[in-house]
Amino acid sequence: MTKYPMAAAAVSMLALGLGLGMTPAVAAKMDVSIGMQLEPPNLDPTGGAAAAIDEVVYANVFEGLTRFGPDGAILPGLAESWEISEDGLSYTFKLREGASFHDGSAFDAEDVKFSLDRARAEDSTNAQKALFADISSVEVVDPATVKVMLAKPNGSFLFNMAWGDAVIVATESADGNAANPVGTGPFKFSEWAKGDRVELERYADYWGEAVKLDQVTFKFISDPTAAFAAMMAGDLDAFPAFPAPENLTQFEADPRFEVIIGSSEGETILAMNNKKPPLDNIKVRQAITHAIDRQAIIDGAMFGYGTPIGTHFAPHNPAYVDLTGQSAHDPEKSRALLAEAGVSDLTLALKLPPPSYARRGGEIIAAQLREVGITAEITNVEWAQWLEDVFKAKNFDLTIVSHTEPMDIGIYGRDDYYFQYGDADFKAIMADLANATDPDARTELMQAAQKKIADDAVNAYLFQLARTGVANAKLKGLWPNSPTQANDMTGVSWEE
Repeated sequence: MTKYPMAAAAVSMLALGLGLGMTPAVAAKMDVSIGMQLEPPNLDPTGGAAAAIDEVVYANVFEGLTRFGPDGAILPGLAESWEISEDGLSYTFKLREGASFHDGSAFDAEDVKFSLDRARAEDSTNAQKALFADISSVEVVDPATVKVMLAKPNGSFLFNMAWGDAVIVATESADGNAANPVGTGPFKFSEWAKGDRVELERYADYWGEAVKLDQVTFKFISDPTAAFAAMMAGDLDAFPAFPAPENLTQFEADPRFEVIIGSSEGETILAMNNKKPPLDNIKVRQAITHAIDRQAIIDGAMFGYGTPIGTHFAPHNPAYVDLTGQSAHDPEKSRALLAEAGVSDLTLALKLPPPSYARRGGEIIAAQLREVGITAEITNVEWAQWLEDVFKAKNFDLTIVSHTEPMDIGIYGRDDYYFQYGDADFKAIMADLANATDPDARTELMQAAQKKIADDAVNAYLFQLARTGVANAKLKGLWPNSPTQANDMTGVSWEE
């Protein structure tokens, strides 16, 4: 008996079907290509400050005990539930059973203890070490239960555990995560072609709901013109933080695309080196704040996308206080303050990282400062240089950067932070906030913190960065807002 007549019959039936108007099924698209302007310096969120790290790996490759949802809510992560003691000093986490790392090793309470102890260790390289400062001990109760003891109550503890810096890593693979990240997320690392792309693939043994994509490619395109060309040519499926807002109207007019405008946690500031003369004089810092026209920067550098801010806090947060009037554009007042400070013919170094908000905004700010007698000497630096020279070495006068970490006003309490403020009264406010659990009391303290740094003109507060994204109109599930620095691909799929 031969199978060939049956095959011939099948071919005839297919031909007949096509003749009657039937079309063969098209396989659903299972991969996506995502554009990013900055390439991460490494892929370990527990060992680097760059937002681009989390933009690739947060929720995709690595997971924490808790996580941020698309609306900023704190959701269960590797901890499926938790109990908090009445005194607020102990958190007992019930962990996901059946979870595993991408190298096949099992996830359990020992990994949580290792990760938290490593992050808070004296020699820790974690960029947000302060998140773990209140932890006094971590105890393994059993493989699926871990108990975290705090030295004092911390109303932000579950929020802190949702940061990318608090993800859980494994003893066996932690040291290699910078180049070969091994997490518990629904995607596992596949390849990093330096200067071009990072590729992730679906992790078949993921503990939770399976993702709908087989592959995600993050492509790094720093030039806004090239980003526009790549989207128009279909080389990219989405660019969630599109770097050329001047092109958004063209995408809006093209039915192939959807323009996604949302909010972010990105407080964009003109940071000042508070310990470097003459910026250690509050009158000089105040003069700089009054020299700046925020709306002109938003219109000129961001094509109208952005919300003016007068302090380091997101306007969409219910506790936000509008303090923009306190540092309103007033060149005359700026000149008077400089005269009171005894400063004239002032020249300051303005170091600008690659993002367009910095490079374009820096040119506008330099012109505004020039009007009050301050010369800003611009130096464009690459991201790695900025991290080394500005963030670590504090070798700068002025710089422009968007702080995209969620509700990160606490950085102003760090003595060694790059703008070198560390005021004792501010630190006292932060200590009270950490101990407060009553929502009204926490709001009052957050507002006091906002006013304190505005009063002290620590930095010039420019605008809240809008999240301006572009995507293929058939791609669904991208976050419209950015409650943390992430390109969460776990809910992304193609329209059928």
